[in-house]
Amino acid sequence: MDMNRRQFFKVCAVGLGGSSLAALGMAPPEAFAEQIRHFKLERTTETRNTCPYCSVGCGILMYSQGDGAKNVAQNVIHIEGDPDHPVNRGTLCPKGAGLLDFVHSPNRLKYPEIREAGSSEWKRIEWDDALDRIAKLMKEDRDANFIEKNAQGQTVNRWLTTGFLAASASSNEAGYITHKVVRSLGILGFDNQARV
Repeated sequence: MDMNRRQFFKVCAVGLGGSSLAALGMAPPEAFAEQIRHFKLERTTETRNTCPYCSVGCGILMYSQGDGAKNVAQNVIHIEGDPDHPVNRGTLCPKGAGLLDFVHSPNRLKYPEIREAGSSEWKRIEWDDALDRIAKLMKEDRDANFIEKNAQGQTVNRWLTTGFLAASASSNEAGYITHKVVRSLGILGFDNQARV
């Protein structure tokens, strides 16, 4: 930029005038200097979890708020990607980013329900009742359909009438234990949600 001596002094005079106005108190005040804003996650409890949607198994951080009293449910107020998780390193897909809506959805199923044979209505049952019912029905089916030996007389120990669909976002350890339990029962129909 070419500038002669006269233009240089004009620019300097404008700069000096502007700084003089600031010195005389005509500068704008510091924005929010006296006001302290608290970080919205300051009094929350951080919980690490895994996104429930797909087989990628992204890590999430859930922030809940509550008074911490006994038998008081915490309210989840914020969910974000876990930057320390090796799978997603803090990023989430659109479904994972919308997990807060999933948690607070009025359509979310929170309790076990049962529909008896021939009925058109679902009724809520307790968790203990649901687990007892699953165990009872599995035992009845296994006792009725277990195959100990095949046609050649070889021991096969198979249970072909029941299958198992495992969660894909589980850790390797949980997957290993699930596989061992299912195979020890003789179930051959075993797959993972990641392949569905």
